[in-house]
Amino acid sequence: MYRKRRFYETVFLFLWPVLKLDFQLMKKFLVLGILFALPITAYLFFASGKNNFARLPVLTENVQDISQFSTNSGEKIRFQEHISVVAFFGSDLEKIKGNTFNLDKKILEKYYDFDDFQFVIILPEESRKETSEFVESFKKITESSKWKIAYATPEKISEVFKSFETPHKLDADTYSPYVFIVDKKGNLRGRDDDKDHEKIYGYDSRDVAELNNKMNDDVKVILAEYRLALKRNNPEENN
Repeated sequence: MYRKRRFYETVFLFLWPVLKLDFQLMKKFLVLGILFALPITAYLFFASGKNNFARLPVLTENVQDISQFSTNSGEKIRFQEHISVVAFFGSDLEKIKGNTFNLDKKILEKYYDFDDFQFVIILPEESRKETSEFVESFKKITESSKWKIAYATPEKISEVFKSFETPHKLDADTYSPYVFIVDKKGNLRGRDDDKDHEKIYGYDSRDVAELNNKMNDDVKVILAEYRLALKRNNPEENN
């Protein structure tokens, strides 16, 4: 037993300089590897953050403003300086009811508290009385008091809609089921790489799944974009 232990001790003492040297080499290689890899990793991280930061694409620049349209509140409605969800819901009250209810429950009620966010419905002047009554009756189940409604002639409404430059059309009642996101500069935002439609100019208000998934995500993206820009421009607010 003693001889066996002495044998192991002798082998260890003989190999220790080699093992010690290998261990030191391994440490050196490890340190060099970290020093080499860390700058590359940091560069890739920041480069990917810069290039892949979620930003909702601009599909049409400078859509026509509606500040000259009359409104339900008497105050002017402008796209500039607001993040707007814009709807052209025509004069058919039944369509207005269904579409606005879907939008309110799936999208709007989550974002009403954002100061710059607004929901704008553009309607023909002839529907003013009916829609006013409808908005009042909907206050029990939605926050319809926060809807902004603009009224104009069908011709003026058509001009604004055409300025969005989308593949969608208004019907004879100036109705479209699609709703649109307009940014603070009056640009139409949407998707240019959607897996289902390639480009999304507007979101189908009849399709609860599309509102709940795609539109909800896109509204989050544009709100986050503006919040981040605000923090960058006002760093003292973060202290």
